[in-house]
Amino acid sequence: MKQYKVGIIGGTGMVGQRFITLMEHHPWFQLTAIAASARSAGKPYAEAVAGRWALDVPMPEEAKNLVVLDAEQDVYYAVFLLRMDERLASMVDFCFCAVDMKKEEIRALEEKYARLECPIVSNNSAHRWTDDVPMVVPEINADHLAVIEAQRKRLGTRRGFIAVKSNCSLQSYVPAL
Repeated sequence: MKQYKVGIIGGTGMVGQRFITLMEHHPWFQLTAIAASARSAGKPYAEAVAGRWALDVPMPEEAKNLVVLDAEQDVYYAVFLLRMDERLASMVDFCFCAVDMKKEEIRALEEKYARLECPIVSNNSAHRWTDDVPMVVPEINADHLAVIEAQRKRLGTRRGFIAVKSNCSLQSYVPAL
């Protein structure tokens, strides 16, 4: 089975840390890149979260030495300087996004990555009311993914898109209903 190369945007926060632990030994996903704020950028992940590891499980070995990218500068360099080498979008098949920013900043950042042809699966609520961004509970409404084609037309992308997950309370009890 193919393993998808995955990036985590917002990887140093608690939700990002959880995503990183979920990648460990995953049969479908290989953690390839981590991006976060400028204060963590350029450091190995273990150093970037030193003293801030919030989980009760050990930090995965595969994450410790990954050098953290600056999430905002990464898209700036890729978009404005047209440099894609060593940039997040060129390193992954898709990204999970768990940044802690204002909603309008999150929408802008996620759309920039999508325009760089990087599919984004967002843990944030910023796009939950965007008409052409599906909020998916796979067991319930996988057919909503069809709206991605309209989103791709709006964004001018072939591969890039944004999809969001529902809030945590919905995703836990709706499938049972």
